[in-house]
Amino acid sequence: MDPTIYNGVLTVAAAAFCVAFVLTTYQILAGPNSLDRVLGLDGLVAMIQCALAVYICWTLDTTVSNAMLVVALLGFISSVSVARFRKRDGS
Repeated sequence: MDPTIYNGVLTVAAAAFCVAFVLTTYQILAGPNSLDRVLGLDGLVAMIQCALAVYICWTLDTTVSNAMLVVALLGFISSVSVARFRKRDGS
């Protein structure tokens, strides 16, 4: 594959992630209840994983794969713990 096309595709993906990070951060801050905020945080964790994958593709450096595993485990544990111990809003 031509390197300019490869870098162009990765640049478009990085720009899309920047827009998605901003929109998800807004959802986390403006969520009407705690479940909306948790859903936004779960989406943010997934986007961080995808952004790390784009970084690996861009630099061809796989040392970040351990960080991807840690982010995935923390995201799973946080979602399960919130779902387990959540109380209703306003009570």
